[in-house]
Amino acid sequence: MTQMDHRIRPPEFIFATGIESSIPTIHHGKLRRDQMEECGHYRHWRTDFALVKQLGIRFLRYGPPLHTTFIGPGRYDWEFADATFAELRRLDIVPIVDLCHFGVPDWIGNFQNPDFPDLFAQYADAFAQRFPWIQLYTPINEMYVCAKFSALYGWWNEQLASDRGFVTALKHIVKANVLAMRSILRVRPDALFVQSESTEFYHAWEPEVVADACLMNARRFLSLDLNYGREVGADMLRYLMDNGMSADEYDFFMQHSFKQHCILGTDYYMTNEHHVHADGTTSAAGDVFGYCLIGRQYYERYRLPMLHTETNLNEALGPIPDTEWLQRQWLSVRELHDSGIPVLGFTWYSLTDQIDWDVALREKNDRVNPLGLFDLDRKIRPVGEAYRTLIDKWGGFLPAQSTCLKIPLTLPGGFGDRAGP
Repeated sequence: MTQMDHRIRPPEFIFATGIESSIPTIHHGKLRRDQMEECGHYRHWRTDFALVKQLGIRFLRYGPPLHTTFIGPGRYDWEFADATFAELRRLDIVPIVDLCHFGVPDWIGNFQNPDFPDLFAQYADAFAQRFPWIQLYTPINEMYVCAKFSALYGWWNEQLASDRGFVTALKHIVKANVLAMRSILRVRPDALFVQSESTEFYHAWEPEVVADACLMNARRFLSLDLNYGREVGADMLRYLMDNGMSADEYDFFMQHSFKQHCILGTDYYMTNEHHVHADGTTSAAGDVFGYCLIGRQYYERYRLPMLHTETNLNEALGPIPDTEWLQRQWLSVRELHDSGIPVLGFTWYSLTDQIDWDVALREKNDRVNPLGLFDLDRKIRPVGEAYRTLIDKWGGFLPAQSTCLKIPLTLPGGFGDRAGP
């Protein structure tokens, strides 16, 4: 069979999940929060991949742990990646490869390191060379959230709490993402990049904070504006320049865009909308506008095909059951799709429950958060049953038609003899 025979061109809607792979450090670099370790994936990865197949899911957000794979300049330990990606290929599960998820190896330090972009581009090149059958990538997950939590809120990694720290982290993260795309495209010219990013909105809770909310609502777009080479507004340009971005650095982003290879990944949670209070603090607002309205804002800004790339709900903390949240998000995706916006797919994140995300990993409490399709004993949860039913019912019902681009994808098993491990 030829490679073309193995290509899939969705009319079929993409249903996905992911393996939670966050690796930030806390306590000023002394403690690594490795979610693959804490949630048991290193021990149960074969079972986890089998569960993906059991649900009828063909797409998996997944990546090797950067901190144990990228062990030094030009040095890589591929043992775990070779084993896991060989199994994904055998199962014909399409990975959306997440190369950096909220942390870097100890020897790089943190996101303030100006060497990070070039080093990460070298890693992306090495990964693409080793696994040439892989087509879909998220080079760096949630760039805005990563910079915000690491350098504006002081929670992770460099644990800074300043606008200058935030801008420094952001410019390094986005440049690393851009250079990684360039490196991967040199190896795999038909690569596609699903840039998973948090879709957010800030609501002014008092009249005196309207200006603050406007600033926050402009700042939420910075990572994607720079990544896609979109000119920022005057207020954000001033903000960037006042906090350490040079004109040459800004020009780099405007001159190096790979937008034509990108799919806009949109993540939405109950905590993505924020109240801005009179004292300048923010708090979770719940789904005031919801994914449908906020997702539309992001689409209208970037005009790219969209993929819903993350959602979940801890029903122990939320106002509704997680099965109802699943249905609400699915209805929002369908509304966007039916209104003519090219939404290519939907994701419940993640496959299994997680640890300590109720405090954004910034405390080591070892508290299980019931967020997955399966619990940590790998037993299916009600939301997993509901997602499987949803896929069974709707999997063949939402053709792309004229509302979605027909993106040629090559299934892992159909790439041919060129593939490595």
